[in-house]
Amino acid sequence: MSPLPVYEAPHVPKLLEVVRGHIRAKHYSRRTEQSYTGWIHRYVVFHGNRHPRDMGATEVETFLSELAVNGKVSGATQTQALSALLFLYRDVLGLDLPWLDNLVRAKPSRRIPVVLSLAEVQRLFGCMDGLYGLMARLIYGTGMRLMECVRLRVKDVDFDRHEITIRQGKGGKDRMTTLPVALVAPLKSHLVETRALFDQDRKLGVPGVEMPDALDRKYPKAGETWAWFWFFPAPDLSDDPETGIHRRHHIYEQNLQRAIKAAVRKAGIAKPATTHTLRHSFATHLLESGYDIRTVQELLGHADVSTTMIYTHVLNLGGRGVVSPLDKLV
Repeated sequence: MSPLPVYEAPHVPKLLEVVRGHIRAKHYSRRTEQSYTGWIHRYVVFHGNRHPRDMGATEVETFLSELAVNGKVSGATQTQALSALLFLYRDVLGLDLPWLDNLVRAKPSRRIPVVLSLAEVQRLFGCMDGLYGLMARLIYGTGMRLMECVRLRVKDVDFDRHEITIRQGKGGKDRMTTLPVALVAPLKSHLVETRALFDQDRKLGVPGVEMPDALDRKYPKAGETWAWFWFFPAPDLSDDPETGIHRRHHIYEQNLQRAIKAAVRKAGIAKPATTHTLRHSFATHLLESGYDIRTVQELLGHADVSTTMIYTHVLNLGGRGVVSPLDKLV
């Protein structure tokens, strides 16, 4: 059997640059940009580098079927790929074709999130200290997402009002969340070290930090101010992947993820707990404490309360509050 031919991709680089331009014009997140361009690249290469204009419903359905059958991806991943292709045809190529609305979407699965008990949270934090222990406690104490935590700016933490402003969360939305009293002193102590790093950068003439929404053009010096400095800056300078500027970025998110994974293992927690599990636990423990679901919805930044409803399973004891007949025998 002869080996499969190796295809070059003459259309892909130019096409992907156009896609990136449309994504950035809509102010989508960098993660969305990476996801969409990745799926579009895979789609084009899968069909022998044919241009998407020359393909249609059959090619899209074949690609999605390949993901499900041989790739064995989840329904959510398949839906993400479809969203990228819909964006390509509608927003980038401007093709509003009838078959786009008739594509069959994967049925979304509904799974109960992994939640730690209070005792498990205590055991986890008992195995974490230093910077990553502080960040893990902040995520659990505020309900922030991983990237919302690492992208936090100095100006967004209000110690007097015990509030944290989360900028450009999921969907590009801002929201407020609570600042745990127990973290005030540790966070202020951390800021002393952060300020020393900021002063060092200013003394060495390091370019200012990355600014959102092209604010660096409107306020060229804002990135060099203390207010806009990262709350959790990286220990070393690095090149900006988009601009090539050698400056200080926020702390690498995977370092925190690895630290939490190691702590879960060390604490002997027999659950597939991740950084996002701390957010799930935040919501669940608030509901257990009697807070109303609308309040929890606002703190989490959910657009629809039905998303927050997934946490209400904890309001009943195991099995929807049903007492097992076996327990009545005891």
